[in-house]
Amino acid sequence: MRWRGALVNFLNTLETRFKTADPHHFAIFKGMLTVAVFTLVGKLMSAAKEMVVAYRYGITAEVDAYHFLFNLISWPIGIWCSVLTAVLVPLAARMRESGPQELPYFRSELFGFALLVGAGLAVLAWLGIRTMLALGGSGLPANSTQLAQAALPGLILLLPLGMLVALQSAWMLSAGRHVNTLLDSIPTFFIAVSILAFPSGGIAPLVWGTVAGFACHLLALLVPMARREELEAPVFSRISPQWRWFWQGFGIMIGGQALMSLTVIIDQFYAVSLGTGSVATLGYANRILALILGLAAVAVSRATLPVFSQSRPGGSGSNHGVAMYWARLMFMAGVVVMLIGYVLAPWAVQLLFERGQFSASDTRIVAEVLRFGLPQLPFYFTCMVLVSYALSQRRFTLIFWSGVLGCAGKIIGNLVLVPLLGIDGIALGTVFVYGFNAIFFWLSIKRAP
Repeated sequence: MRWRGALVNFLNTLETRFKTADPHHFAIFKGMLTVAVFTLVGKLMSAAKEMVVAYRYGITAEVDAYHFLFNLISWPIGIWCSVLTAVLVPLAARMRESGPQELPYFRSELFGFALLVGAGLAVLAWLGIRTMLALGGSGLPANSTQLAQAALPGLILLLPLGMLVALQSAWMLSAGRHVNTLLDSIPTFFIAVSILAFPSGGIAPLVWGTVAGFACHLLALLVPMARREELEAPVFSRISPQWRWFWQGFGIMIGGQALMSLTVIIDQFYAVSLGTGSVATLGYANRILALILGLAAVAVSRATLPVFSQSRPGGSGSNHGVAMYWARLMFMAGVVVMLIGYVLAPWAVQLLFERGQFSASDTRIVAEVLRFGLPQLPFYFTCMVLVSYALSQRRFTLIFWSGVLGCAGKIIGNLVLVPLLGIDGIALGTVFVYGFNAIFFWLSIKRAP
């Protein structure tokens, strides 16, 4: 067919131009294309899962309670995942080049450390969240609070499971194996199956479908590593010399990522104060945004970080030019996606959610919130490239201050916009987060070190 021939010629032309300009361009393009395909498959599965959730639950107390708990519990998992990706991928690249014999023992020690952290966080989170719900400190209505209390024992298992999933995913990414991006969709598959299999089970199908999905995701990561003899039994010591390099970036990255990811928690408590259904409404809009952000941003970060990290010493100037090029390119791509998204927002919400308990009026509300969240896209896409470049240079202090700026931007945005726009203001306030960060990174690394 003619269109296939045209597509092949177009891709061959791009490959030739990237190889001629700079080998890093082609490596990024190839990795981005691979990750984008896997991410697209995963996001389509996520979209199918959201359709099932909307059909079965709509904007109800069950969804409010589930999103409230899931966001709280996944907050430390997200921090851990971000920090591991930022610190472990460059460190593993250096180890494979200078001391590959040290990798197995460091893997086993890091495995043991992740088990301890996950178990400890699960105990602390169970006690803390249970107390908050019992004392009425969540701000949830009484019905949603009861549902959250019933769901807590199951969802708390996500902490140890999620910590191990993040660790194994980081090891796969550090080896340049992008299939872990495809495996990220396993939990969404199990959630959808659970809801369909138990149509009148209340919040339980959401809870146990999520737990089963995380467990199977972990298993799907461990089995291939075991077959490649890259899976060691956990060791609960920390005597590997690589810990010194690991801790150098870990502490400051924890602070920066905790502040940046705190914006989700801030939004959640603002949404709770706006009444029943607000958390669910914001959650549905954010799910569609996540489809867009994930498809582009995951592809960008997972394609660029290994390339920047594996570059030889003395090549930072070349890397800087590559990073600036892709930052500009992704900003323009973000503008295009934002404009297209604004036009298609009502159609997307209707296609994904409007069935069963999710009504036409719900579609209008969620579509409006979605449109107010779209202006963050150009800044977010740009940040992904610049963050990868900063991490490859081990400039962890920049990441910390980006977290400070992001958290401050979200607080300012919500304080100014929520009284004026309500839940739309929460979505629009995210522009302050990534706008501040894009400007900060651009000014901080605009000159090659």
